[in-house]
Amino acid sequence: MDHFNYRNGLLHAEDVPVEQLAAEFGTPLYVYSAATIKRHYWQFADGLAGLDAMVFYAMKANSNQAVLKLLVGLGAGFDAVSAGEFLRARAAGAPGQHIVFSGVGKTRQEMRVAIEGNVRHFNVESEPELAALDEVARSMGTIAPVALRINPDVDAGTHEKISTGKSENKFGVPISRAREVYRLAANLEGIEVVGLDMHIGSQLTSLLPYERAYGKIPALVEMLRSEGHSIRRIDLGGGLGAVYDRSAPTPPTPAEYCQLARRLLGGLGCEIEIEPGRYIVANAGLLVSSVIYVKEGEDRKFLVVDAAMNDLLRPAMYDAFHEIVPVRHPAPGAMPVPYDVVGPICESSDTFARRRPLPALEQDDLVAFRSAGAYSAVMASEYNTRPIAPEILVSGGRYAIVRERCTLDKVIERDKIPSWL
Repeated sequence: MDHFNYRNGLLHAEDVPVEQLAAEFGTPLYVYSAATIKRHYWQFADGLAGLDAMVFYAMKANSNQAVLKLLVGLGAGFDAVSAGEFLRARAAGAPGQHIVFSGVGKTRQEMRVAIEGNVRHFNVESEPELAALDEVARSMGTIAPVALRINPDVDAGTHEKISTGKSENKFGVPISRAREVYRLAANLEGIEVVGLDMHIGSQLTSLLPYERAYGKIPALVEMLRSEGHSIRRIDLGGGLGAVYDRSAPTPPTPAEYCQLARRLLGGLGCEIEIEPGRYIVANAGLLVSSVIYVKEGEDRKFLVVDAAMNDLLRPAMYDAFHEIVPVRHPAPGAMPVPYDVVGPICESSDTFARRRPLPALEQDDLVAFRSAGAYSAVMASEYNTRPIAPEILVSGGRYAIVRERCTLDKVIERDKIPSWL
């Protein structure tokens, strides 16, 4: 699952002791394993072998330039949801034809950036977006390639805040109106219809929602082709769940997911595009933190660490589970202690775990939050004027800092005080 293991009682990131990284760069810090990212990418790429298919990494999960560059070298494409992400992918060496542009609220300026960058296609989510894209493309003297995102009204069975495929969600064109919106697109001079897009949510732990959603695609493609639309690409989105809790049932594997896509859609004569993000990078990352205090409460012990919700927002935002492990392996037979693991931010929501059994820990001990490679650094903030933690990429015995820790002076200097104050 990952390349973070204990050797001689010390947690290692591939061949590098995590203690060594903490001593050199301080805590909190993010640590990424290149070998894990590669392994997870190839699970999808190998699962699609033999099909006209490509993996487009959903870079919203982790958009560090080093991570993107690593994936460019493996042959990945990218799914961007902003002009910033599009330009990040280009800066990492991805050609525009290897980038699809998704998102429910693209601005005209973002559309221009993507068209100028030779984007592969836009995943368009509404009639107003179609009209805006048509206007932008015509003003630039070109035609924008488009796949319409269809909302299949399928419950992904995931957290309500990361569900995207139900009729109540803001994403996509209702499947009941697909024919109407494709007709509109076909009549716009600045639009070329090239395919169909569908994404139903994130952190799916069953293939059944995919079966239900993707099962609607063949009849829809047949109907659209009968009306003269060129459906030559099918973008299936992403969303396959990563393992956060090793004691919970294991989500489906990329091989099982790809087999389902092959069975349902492999005979349509379309290019297949998939957009995994979380699965590729979640388990490829740690958030390493130091214990500041062990605090005795009325009926519990608090483990106060120097990482906080501004470094790892998922527990506060989604009540998400992250495994927490000591960087030094506990002695055999050591009795666990139930801790509330909390950060220093002045919010009760700055809580990572409640009554979590852990080895007895003391001030300055190091702990690691597993599965912190996705939706961690990219969601970080400077709340409470806490500088964003640095990111480290490890490859075998080599490591490099791939984003430095911002200093407090730089954080404060970004504010500008008007001359009249």
